[in-house]
Amino acid sequence: MSKKLQLKIFTPEKQILDEMVDFVTLPTTEGAITILPNHIPLIASLATGDIIATADDEQIPIAVVGGFIETKKEGEITTVTILADFAEHVSAISEVEIEKAKARAEELKLLAKNKEVVDFEHFETELERSLNRVKIADKWRTRKYRK
Repeated sequence: MSKKLQLKIFTPEKQILDEMVDFVTLPTTEGAITILPNHIPLIASLATGDIIATADDEQIPIAVVGGFIETKKEGEITTVTILADFAEHVSAISEVEIEKAKARAEELKLLAKNKEVVDFEHFETELERSLNRVKIADKWRTRKYRK
């Protein structure tokens, strides 16, 4: 049996994934990295993009916006824990959700132009999340992946 690593993905609202995988590729603020079993301990900041876990030759795509990653080895098991500001499995993003995200992104772009908007950071974060959902859903629309 080949070695695997334990991948756990959490958001403030819920646990998104807890699965044994062969490896995982994810976006960090320093660039994309791939983590394999026996990886050295690591703490890094996540960037917006998609996490692609691979288990038994199947890809598991997760849209992500910000957060942190920690990699540590506990005995023979390498554990990758992701604490994301937002994360969602691609299969959870329906066509209706994509259209809502596009509409919300356009609405937020218009609101951001108004210099009197007090909570610009909130709007910027929500805009980034909406645009990322659309981008990642479009990317994986015609690809095969594990649901």
